[in-house]
Amino acid sequence: MKEKMAIEFRNRFQKEPEHIFFCPGRVNLIGEHIDYNGGKVMPCAISLGTYLAVSRNIEKRFRFQSLNFPEKADLHLQTSYSKSGKDWFNYPLGIINEFFQEGHGLSGLDMLFFGDLPVGAGLSSSASIEVLTAYALSEIFHIKISRKDIAILSKKSENEFMGVNCGIMDPFAVAMGQKNKAILLDCDSLAYEYLPLETGDYVLAIINSNKKRTLADSKYNERFAECGSVLKLLKQKIDVQNLCEVDITDFVQNKNWINDPVLEKRALHVITENARVKDALVALKKGDLVWFGKLLYASHKSLKEQYEVSGKELDTIVDFCKTYPGCIGARMTGAGFGGCAIALVKKISFDDFASKLILYYKNLIGYEAAVFAATTGDGVTEI
Repeated sequence: MKEKMAIEFRNRFQKEPEHIFFCPGRVNLIGEHIDYNGGKVMPCAISLGTYLAVSRNIEKRFRFQSLNFPEKADLHLQTSYSKSGKDWFNYPLGIINEFFQEGHGLSGLDMLFFGDLPVGAGLSSSASIEVLTAYALSEIFHIKISRKDIAILSKKSENEFMGVNCGIMDPFAVAMGQKNKAILLDCDSLAYEYLPLETGDYVLAIINSNKKRTLADSKYNERFAECGSVLKLLKQKIDVQNLCEVDITDFVQNKNWINDPVLEKRALHVITENARVKDALVALKKGDLVWFGKLLYASHKSLKEQYEVSGKELDTIVDFCKTYPGCIGARMTGAGFGGCAIALVKKISFDDFASKLILYYKNLIGYEAAVFAATTGDGVTEI
């Protein structure tokens, strides 16, 4: 890939790239829709991601090109930018703007991006581009900034420049990831620890439903509001600051204060998912992948029945996984309503698993899913 990026860069800019960087995407293994409820998440960086070949120029221009999209940009260097339209280059432009706002001096750059993450699949392609750009700027211009601060800066850019109300998990995972490790991250305090993720005879399969996540943003905001309503009601009886402080015993004893079956289901998912993350922590530390796999299935069931953010496509994938002998766990990952599922599958069975799943899915849904194996990887780096 390094040679491919160098060749393409030479063809487009008629010079050699000074640097080539890579930033991974991520999957969240477990802990879905509890980051905004005071819970902990368990993402890991994956082997797929985004590449950047880059060189400085003396023309005081920021030139953006991509092997994935036809749109290009050639902008004069200035100390402030604003988002223009919905083109992909707004993501790196937002990071450049953020560096200028923090008082860092930059010169012109020729930049060529390429990503092997499926766009819109919920594997964090936007955070990958943002963290990649921020890391590249820090290296090229010798700006001292930690990986943690790169993640915070990237979140700020996406919130304020792009206007997307994302959390810290995505940029944190792709900036801080380590090979064969998951990250247990407290999204409020940013306290974190690395957990062993040795999959042994199994491979982490990522299954892209190829359904666009058309409802994800609106339903995310709806679930956010529902959880806020539950918390307000429970606070009348329990001294808590967020839903993940409520255990199942307290919930059962006080759910009459909610008196709304829909809100009860939302709270039940949050409380039980938070407990599953704690169990997953123990499972990974023990190296018990079978237990971990069962927790994945339980997580999906809760996301489907209690939180209602799955859908026919994701359920079809997980239903197949339950029947396949070489699969020990699967669930939707991300906001839901499309996007991706993950599964733990025997390495020797992966090709058979993929071909049979694709056929099963097409027969029921009408189009194919995409199945690929991903290994855990390190965070953003120069290659």
